[in-house]
Amino acid sequence: MSRGVRIVFLGKLADLAGEEAREVDAPLDWQGLLDALPGPLGEAARGERTRIAVNGALLADKAALQAGEGDEVALLPPVSGG
Repeated sequence: MSRGVRIVFLGKLADLAGEEAREVDAPLDWQGLLDALPGPLGEAARGERTRIAVNGALLADKAALQAGEGDEVALLPPVSGG
């Protein structure tokens, strides 16, 4: 059985998603990620302050997202200052 891409939601994004992680079909690119995240979650992912990491490496450009079978894509919410 093939493994998909695991999307991990951190912080307030996990609250928004109602789950900490979700499996989607591989391969996954930026448009595929947006398609997998409807409504407010997709809007949050598009936000310029939301960062994306693939297998622990932060992407400088979210649109460059390319993930394959067994990869983990983490969505990191903006860090609130204090």
